Amino acid sequence: MKKIIFSLFTLFSISYASGGCVLVQSEDMNVTWKAYKTLDNVEVKGTFTSVDYLPIAKEGKNFKELLVGSSVQIDTTKTDTGDLQMDDTPVSTCFKQLKATSIKAEVTGIKADKHVKGKPYQGVLDVRITINGKSLVKPMHYLYENERFVAKASIDLFDFSGKEALASVNKDCYDVNKGKTWNDLDLEFAILIKATLCNVK
Repeated sequence: MKKIIFSLFTLFSISYASGGCVLVQSEDMNVTWKAYKTLDNVEVKGTFTSVDYLPIAKEGKNFKELLVGSSVQIDTTKTDTGDLQMDDTPVSTCFKQLKATSIKAEVTGIKADKHVKGKPYQGVLDVRITINGKSLVKPMHYLYENERFVAKASIDLFDFSGKEALASVNKDCYDVNKGKTWNDLDLEFAILIKATLCNVK
């Protein structure tokens, strides 16, 4: 066992000394959404099934090199709620009521929190999000653990001139939603990033 530990330590030392840090990201991104209904804030969720992710770089030495400048375009007409009978409801009542049936996002900056040993890496991405023809830079809190990078943000549809779309949902789903559809939309972006001897900031 001591020989194995020594060999691993030696390998680590050689690789680190030669600048062996490599972060490699997948080109497949998973994007999920959550909306809320009724006065009890009941969760409705789904996954966008048509996501076009354009990474600024496939490999890098840190998250900044990999992510800042990367962009994604999401087709909001293609979503999976886990219930075939429900799949068309958010599309027809909300997403198709917007000026554009897509969500665009581009990472414009990143700031890492101070890392605590034994804890996941965390921080904030600045992301320019375009919905309904309106663009705003929103903070997305990220967490990196077990090669999975996840960024989350809560979007207020009113900030993106989504009042008419929300009114459409309220009208068509009045009984099911018991007269209340919330204007919050939570987005989660997830991607696999393999790390080897890297300072993942």
